Amino acid sequence: MRFRSPLLLAALLAPLPLAAQSFTLPQVLGYPFPLELVAAPSGGAVAWVFAERGVRNVYAAQAPDWTARRITRYAADDGQEITQLAFTPDGKGVVYVRGGDHDGNWEAPAPVNPALSAVAPVTAIWLVRTAGDSAPRMLAEGDAPAVSPAGDRVAFIRGGQAWSVPLAKGEAKQLFFARGTTSGLRWSPDGRMLAFVSDRGDHAFIGVFTSDSAPVRFLDPAADNDFEPRWSPDGKRVAFLRMPGQGGPPPSWIDETPVPWAIRVADVATGASHEVWRSPATLRGNLPQVAGDANLAWGAGDRIVFVAELDGWPHLYTVPAGGGAPPTLLTPGNFMVEHVAVSPDHASVIFSANGGPDANDDDRRHIFRVAVEKPGAAILTPGDGVEWTPVVTGDGAAVAFLSATTARPPLPAVLALGAKSAPKLIGADRIPADWPGAQFVVPRKVTFTAPDGTLVHGQLFARANGAGKAPGVVFVHGGPPRQMMLGWHYMDYYSNAYAVNQYLASRGFVVLAVNYRLGIGYGHDFQHAPHTGPSGAAEYQDVLAAGRFLAAQPGVDPKRVGIWGGSYGGFLGAMALARNSDVFAAGVDLHGVHDWVADARDYYVLPGWRMERGDLDSAKALAWKSSPVADIATWRSPVLLIQGDDDHNVRFSQTVDLARRLATAGVPYEVLVFPDDIHDFLLYRNWLTADSATAEFLSTTIGKR
Repeated sequence: MRFRSPLLLAALLAPLPLAAQSFTLPQVLGYPFPLELVAAPSGGAVAWVFAERGVRNVYAAQAPDWTARRITRYAADDGQEITQLAFTPDGKGVVYVRGGDHDGNWEAPAPVNPALSAVAPVTAIWLVRTAGDSAPRMLAEGDAPAVSPAGDRVAFIRGGQAWSVPLAKGEAKQLFFARGTTSGLRWSPDGRMLAFVSDRGDHAFIGVFTSDSAPVRFLDPAADNDFEPRWSPDGKRVAFLRMPGQGGPPPSWIDETPVPWAIRVADVATGASHEVWRSPATLRGNLPQVAGDANLAWGAGDRIVFVAELDGWPHLYTVPAGGGAPPTLLTPGNFMVEHVAVSPDHASVIFSANGGPDANDDDRRHIFRVAVEKPGAAILTPGDGVEWTPVVTGDGAAVAFLSATTARPPLPAVLALGAKSAPKLIGADRIPADWPGAQFVVPRKVTFTAPDGTLVHGQLFARANGAGKAPGVVFVHGGPPRQMMLGWHYMDYYSNAYAVNQYLASRGFVVLAVNYRLGIGYGHDFQHAPHTGPSGAAEYQDVLAAGRFLAAQPGVDPKRVGIWGGSYGGFLGAMALARNSDVFAAGVDLHGVHDWVADARDYYVLPGWRMERGDLDSAKALAWKSSPVADIATWRSPVLLIQGDDDHNVRFSQTVDLARRLATAGVPYEVLVFPDDIHDFLLYRNWLTADSATAEFLSTTIGKR
């Protein structure tokens, strides 16, 4: 056993003995990554965040030249997020949140402080002007800002309650009191009313606040969970989603069960609501697990737009706001709709999807446009690139989105709607001069079959290595509702993984990124396969099939196949080493779940106190058998464990427990810990250290002949 120090690992960037080095890991990790793309509510302007080697800043660009301008001046890799960008109504300012962890499965109990600052950081709301060179101004400590369309104030959340602060100088104050936890703030179009979600634990209401002198109103309160309030364009109605409240006979802990949901529209003046549409009580009728879930929105012609999986794929539908008619499918076909935006005139929907004319487009994303009133989507960005997160400019003249290729890292881009011109890239000057993209491998789409007959998808990274056999590595994504693609990823976590896979390929490894069942992109039934996770880990068959497929490649040494992955990919990597050390000779496990029983105990209040226990006892026994720790006795291959100990997605105790079990069993392992960093490491230097350790560990264990 050997423990790794982050300080010592900074020196582990020397050339590895696998192949002639073409580029370094710092080079391939030096890309700028754009996040939080938003459009101004009027005119032609966009803003986003560039994360550049851990330094995060807000950028803006404006028609007609669309030149990227940095409008904040942060200079340190300090681990403080910049999220939740929103323009002021005049388009002259951008509001944002700095600090916190907004991707955690639970709220951080203390300030997120990966840089180990002696002064505790705060999560706060800031305002920066888009013109000139003025410094940002902190408006208030808080989160989840909602800028009023009236341009006078920002509503936000502090301590589970709604607060407000003037955009001009002024003190923040609590807007109103509501029992429970307040979230989902949405201003009416005129900025006079604020809709919100009031979570009461086993049920939730949609509330409306008007003024200090008027009581809060709840829209058709019921014993259900109401969420996602959306104002009608005239500000007189609110559409929202309704799901059953908690309780009733306990559902199965082993098998997925139908959970119907409904779209309702409420009259704000009376509070009465009516049902517009209800999902069927089937598994395909469940709320889709894609970006934005149902993506509820108002369309032109008094119609409601939403995403559902009624035909086995996440697709756009529309239904009259008055109800009484079946929904119209806007996007038929065997592809998934993911990132959704409605045009300012509500007449069309711009969205990303893994569709297109090329047979490989199911492993990409492209931008499409469809009218609200009838099917007939048109592809706006065909080709071999990857495009996502569309936003329509306030004047409706252009769509901005994020764009990448197999070699070029993600950048913002803008495309004039109605024109035949090519998209214009924004901020390309931020790509470092020594960017090695020209030396990248072009990943190749592959498929293979799991032992139970399931068709499994993946991308193969391989270059000509000359004579001899090369080591192979299987990469396993997390989530699990994720999909690795034929190019850079739209999530920064998986762009990091893509960069590492390219680096490993440059060093002589053959890499296979496996898209196992439970992932998105291949339909509802693939994503919601039975007996997976703690209910049987059937998806491990896909990972084992990937290892065997890779080992059978002509240029791969079957005795030198390794595995690496993070989060759910760490779980499946640990399963591979525990169950099949005969196939996987070594592995790197980043913040994986290793004991489903302990995971359930940490996340859920198990209903053991109820008279109705359901299949809880059977589920706990099955969860143990579906855990890597259940097969420690057959674990032989060395492993590197990596995790930050302020992880809000997977308990750090999962790594602590596995390390103790491996030590007892005599399995060789190493540990790399980042004090006070989170699941998706906030510090660039921690990612560089973790990725360097991954490459060095794989080189040491399976890279040498």
